[in-house]
Order: sequence, then C-alpha cells, then structure tokens
Amino acid sequence: MNTTAAKERIWLKSYADITPAEIGDFAYPSVAALIEDSCRKYASRPAFSCMGKSISYEDLGNYSRAIGVWLQSLGLEKGDRVAVMMPNILQTPVAMTAILRAGYTVVNVNPLYTPRELQHQLSDSGAKAIIILENFASTLEQIAGRTPVEHVCVASMGDMLGLKGHIVNFVVRRVKKMVPDWSLPGHVSFKDALAKGKEGQLKDMNVGLDDVAFLQYTGGTTGVSKGATLLNSNILANTKQNEIWLETAYIHEPKPDDLVYVCALPLYHIFALTVNALVGMKLGALNVLIPNPRDLPTFVKTLQGLKFNVFPGLTTLFNGLLNNEDFRKLDFSSLRLTLGGGMAVQRPVAERWQEVTGCPIAEGYGLSETSPVATANRFDKKEFTGTIGLPLPSTDIDIRDDDGQSVPLGEVGEICIRGPQVMAGYWNRPDETAKVMTADGYFRSGDMGIMDENGYTKIVDRKKDMILVSGFNVYPNEIEEVVAGHPGIVEAAAVAAPDEHSGEVVKLFVVRKDPSVTEDDVRDYCAKQLTNYKRPKHIVFRDELPKSNVGKILRRELRDSEAEQKASQT
Repeated sequence: MNTTAAKERIWLKSYADITPAEIGDFAYPSVAALIEDSCRKYASRPAFSCMGKSISYEDLGNYSRAIGVWLQSLGLEKGDRVAVMMPNILQTPVAMTAILRAGYTVVNVNPLYTPRELQHQLSDSGAKAIIILENFASTLEQIAGRTPVEHVCVASMGDMLGLKGHIVNFVVRRVKKMVPDWSLPGHVSFKDALAKGKEGQLKDMNVGLDDVAFLQYTGGTTGVSKGATLLNSNILANTKQNEIWLETAYIHEPKPDDLVYVCALPLYHIFALTVNALVGMKLGALNVLIPNPRDLPTFVKTLQGLKFNVFPGLTTLFNGLLNNEDFRKLDFSSLRLTLGGGMAVQRPVAERWQEVTGCPIAEGYGLSETSPVATANRFDKKEFTGTIGLPLPSTDIDIRDDDGQSVPLGEVGEICIRGPQVMAGYWNRPDETAKVMTADGYFRSGDMGIMDENGYTKIVDRKKDMILVSGFNVYPNEIEEVVAGHPGIVEAAAVAAPDEHSGEVVKLFVVRKDPSVTEDDVRDYCAKQLTNYKRPKHIVFRDELPKSNVGKILRRELRDSEAEQKASQT
C-alpha cells in the first residue's frame, strides 16, 4: 500500500469524523492550563525570541507566574480585565500569559491608538489594570483619570534583554527619542513587578471554559469599536482546529522536530495571537518576534541565517518583502508553510512569493469574532487556489442573501459562520450582537463570498466596500488584484467615487514602482483585463497608502481624505 496515500485517507477520515461535540471535548479547562502544560512539556526549548534574546518555555512559566502573583496582590477579582499595550517584545507573551494564569481577562490594545481610542477601549472594557510600554505611556497619561484603570505597570524595551537591554533603552530613549515625556504617579515598573512576584505562589482562580479569556476589539470601521468576547472555549477550539488542520502539511513530508515561526504580525492582533502564539505554544514552537515589520532592512536582517518553517502574514507584508533585494537572497529551504490572512491574498503576490521562496501561500479566513480562523486551504496543496479554502473542523459556512436565505452554489452572498470558535457576543452590546448573530447560530461576517461545488469559498469583498456602478456590483479586491499584476506598480487600492451618471465609479489609488508609469498606462492595462464598468475612472498616484498596524490597506481613510479634500475646495 502507498503509505502517503494511506496517511491522507486516514487523515481525511479523522477529519470527517470530527463533530462539534468532539471539538468541544477539550484536553484543558482553560487557555492558561494549555500554556502551563507547554511550559512543563517543552521546558528547555526556546519559546520566544526578540532582538537576539530568547526565553525558554521554563522562563515563560517563571516570568508569567511572577507577574501573575503581582497582579493577584492588587486585589483584582476573577474575570477582571487587564489591558496590554505593547508591540512584539518579550514582555508581551509574558504579560498575556500572566493575566490568563492569574484568572483575569486580557484586553489587547493597539499601541498606536490615539488618546481618544485608548480611553474608549479602557472605559468600555472596564479594565482595572494595564501593562504598557513606556513609549506609549504619554498617551495613557492624557486620559488615565477618565478611565477605570487603577494600576499601571510600565515596561521598557530592554527589560528582558539582559546587559544588551541597557544599550537598547539608551538608544530608544536618548538617540531615537522614541519615548515622549510622561508621568503616571503610582505606576510600577515591569522589572519591579517581576521582583515582587518572584517568590510568591499563584492562587487557583478556578477558571473554566465559559470564562472570558480575551476581549478583542474590532477596528471600529463601521462605528464605535466593539469588544469581541472570546471565551476560553472559543480560543481552545480554534487552537485545536488549527492544530488538526496543520496535519495536512505533513502528509507528504515529515514534520520538523522544532518548529520556528516568524511572528511579524502583532500579538495584540487576533491572527498572530492564535496562529502564532497559542498554536505555537501548543506545539512547542519558537516564535521569532518582529517588533516593527515596516522596518524591512532590520526585519530581513533578523531572518538571515534563521531556519524558519512557518510564516503567517498579510499580502501587503509579502509584497513589501518581495520588493526587498536582501529578502530574495535568503535561504528558504526550511520554509514549509506560508499562511495568508487578514485581507485577500492577491494572485500576483502569491505567484511571486512561490517563485522566490518555493513555498505557496495558503490563504485562510477569519475575524476577531471567530477567534479567528474559520476556513483555510489545505497545506499539502502546492498551488495558490485563489480561495479562502474549506471550513475548519466543526465549522459550518453558509452563503446567504440579505433576507438570510442560502444562495445557490456559485452565487454571491454574505459569508456566515457557525462553530465553537464563534464569540459569545460583543462585550456589553446585546443590540450589536443581535445584528450579527442569526437565530440558528451563524455569525454574519459582513464579507461577501462565493462557494463552489467542492466547498471552497472565494471572498469577494467587504459588504461595505462594494462599489455600485450603474446597478452592477464591483468588488475592490478584483480591481486591486488585477492592478497588482502591472510590473510598474507596487500596490493599489480601489474605492467608490460619486458619479452623476452611474451613481458610483471606481477610483484607484496607486503606488508606483516605476515613476514613469502614467494614468494612461494604468487605464490601458485595466482595459485589457476588466470589463468597462469595472475600469477605474479616476486614478490618483500616491507615495504610500494608509495601512493599519498589521498592514491592511485602509480604504475608509482614502475615502475620508478625498471627501475632506473635496469639501475644502467648495
């Protein structure tokens, strides 16, 4: 018997046999218990590295216990919210793990938030404490008195880097001047918190599957930012689902003994939180933390000489790396999996990535509300499918119309998701929860998609980003993917612009690689690949496009900036 084929049949059978109840039959009562088990099982292995310094799983267990003991000494009650406002540095997984082990809820905060955004999230979540990097302490200072925060722990960039840390802190504070003046009376330093909890013992808070593990706030692009309430059961389910799905990567080739993940996406974002940190810890992997992936030269230097196996990212990140000459010279012989998510992966980028690295991009799909992964392409396939793949184990996907009815295969509708990874609801927002949850338990994603006869779904676009040209639906992702294939263009973004004749037309923002590219060049290129109503009527060249901190192009900001510019001219 062909053993590879046999293994594939066995895997497919095991996948088919998994039911929602079996996914719910967890080996751990909480996320903290999973992490504690990994810290024991893989004690001597490196867990996270950053700026040339690694901490082992044993270190992670000891450091997080100490911070957890300190948190419990503050008198917080089980389930209280503790915010974390840090980039990808070693303190981040320590803080997150400590909060979970101490029996509290992690509130992940984007470090680039403005004072207004930070105040909203801290107030909405009811966070009693925050662990924050000093670079962003001045933001907290401006609004701390208008939030429920009672306890502040301030970390510095070099806290966990040993002797090198003193040099790093000097450069960050004095040379690069990245730490604005701040004053937070009564704060405790991260190092002092470690010292205070070093000899103590963590109290068991009896955290269970129905307790809240994380509040993951949405971007707020459709209104006020809302907290997706993710229970321990949601996170454990998605960790298990991802672990099962990863087995497809090892049907035809052996699994590396010690997996190495590149963690370029921020850990406060749900993609990296689950796929990098939690799945990585479950497998005893090393996560190489990249504090600032936009600094491509430093990023690539970190990868030089590194035998990395798993690389999650966004299409904009992949595109940026592909345009870096030093990146293209790296050794990709150990790269097994490239995971694309967060936004649609563009085919030209995927094809170039496979050509340069020899590894296809396996696109997946999910949201903060789904912990996050709902679908993914199989990892043993060596070609880019242009779809978001199949539902993960115990996950149902249905494509529905505006009336909530399933549409026929091959027709566009809203992607609706049901499974154990779907959130419990929006934090303290029953009205908003009711808008997105159906009577039969599906989450309405707001994304438009098409499912084929094999169960593969292709994401078309965000419902709110759709452009309506003379009654025809135009999806920005399609326009952007076409334009990305132009050799003289780095990236592009399509938005709707008002038009007196057709209601709306396509407006295209373009970043050029070749400065000689003209509007006519772009129009001619589009004319060969897009039907008339899909072709951009307005073309604007820009030096860069606005992006979120994870690299997703912010079409809303492009629309808003154009509206403001037009208003100022009238």
